[in-house]
Amino acid sequence: MLKLKRFKIMAILLAMMVIFTFTLVGCSGQEKPVSESEKGKSEQANSKYPEGPITVIVSYAAGGGTDVGARILQPFAEKELGTSLVIVNKPGGGGWVGWSELAKAKPDGYTIGFINTPNLMAGYLDPKLKRKENLNSFIPIINQVTDYGAIAVRPDSKFKTIQDVIKYAKENPGKLSVTSTGYGSDDHIAALKLAEAIGSKFEIIHLNGAADSRAQVLGGHVDILFANVGEVTTLHKEGQLRVLAVMSEKRSEFLPDVPTLKEIGYDIVSASARGIAAPAGTPQEIIDFLQDKLEKAIKNPEHIKKMAQQGLAVIPIKGDEYMKLLKKDEADVKKYMGW
Repeated sequence: MLKLKRFKIMAILLAMMVIFTFTLVGCSGQEKPVSESEKGKSEQANSKYPEGPITVIVSYAAGGGTDVGARILQPFAEKELGTSLVIVNKPGGGGWVGWSELAKAKPDGYTIGFINTPNLMAGYLDPKLKRKENLNSFIPIINQVTDYGAIAVRPDSKFKTIQDVIKYAKENPGKLSVTSTGYGSDDHIAALKLAEAIGSKFEIIHLNGAADSRAQVLGGHVDILFANVGEVTTLHKEGQLRVLAVMSEKRSEFLPDVPTLKEIGYDIVSASARGIAAPAGTPQEIIDFLQDKLEKAIKNPEHIKKMAQQGLAVIPIKGDEYMKLLKKDEADVKKYMGW
C-alpha cells in the first residue's frame, strides 16, 4: 500500500515537471508563430490605409524652401492618397527638433516628414551632440527637390557683384557676416568652402531656417545671405534681394542672369536635397503605397509648374538611388566637418 502511494506521488510530480517544462518553452524569448488569421487581420488593416489624416513634419519654419515645397505638393498628394495632409512646422536645432519627433513617431504611416541633406546628417554625425538617431532611424520614401545654393544681399548693399564680396572678405577676414540654417547645413558647408577657396574667414551666423536668414539680411543684421535658389528666386525677381551667385554646375534656369561660382574660377557646388521619409519600422506595404502615390503627385505636370514658379527644381529619386544620394551627402559632411 505504501509503495502504491509513493508511486502515485512520483507520477504526480513527474506530470507537474512536464507541464512546467512546456510552460517555460512557451514563455521563452522565441517568437510566437503568427496564425493565418492574425496575418489576415494585419494585411486587412494595412489595405485600409490611410483611414485618416497624415501628419507631415517640416523641420523648418513656415516660409522657407522646404515649407513652400511641402505646401505646393500638398493638394496633389492629398488627391493621390485619398486623405488630408496636416503640415506641422517644427523648427530649431538645425532641423533636429522635427527629425527627432519623426524618428520617435509611431511607425504606422500616419506621421511622415521631410528630410533635408546635408543638415540631417550633421545632426547625428556631430560627436558633441551624442545623438542616438542616424540615417537608419528613417525609411527614405522619395526625393522631391534638389535646390542649389545661392548667395544674395540686400538691394542697397555696397556689394554689387560676387567679386565685390570676395575682395572685401579677403581684405577683412572674419568681418563679413553670413547666414547659415544650422551647424553642418548646406549653407554652412558652402560658406566654409568659399572661405577656404579665397583664403579668408566669414563670421557665420546660425539661424533657424531660410525665412529667418532672409529676415536677418533684409533687416540689416547680417551682411550676406547663403541660401538656396528656391528661397531667393521670387525675391530677386521682385527686387527685394539681389542674388550675386549660384552654386551649381551651370546657371540656374530660374536665375539665368546670375553667374555660377565656377564661372569666376571657384569650383564650388552646393545643394540641398529635400525628400520625404517615414520612421524606421513602418510596414513595407505602407512604404510602397506612399512611394507610389507620392511619386505620381510629384510628377504631376501642374505640381512641377508651380514648383518652377518658386525656383524649385523637381527631381524625384526613390529606392536605392535615393539612399545612394543620402549616403554621398553623409560622406561629404564627414569630410568637410572633420567628423
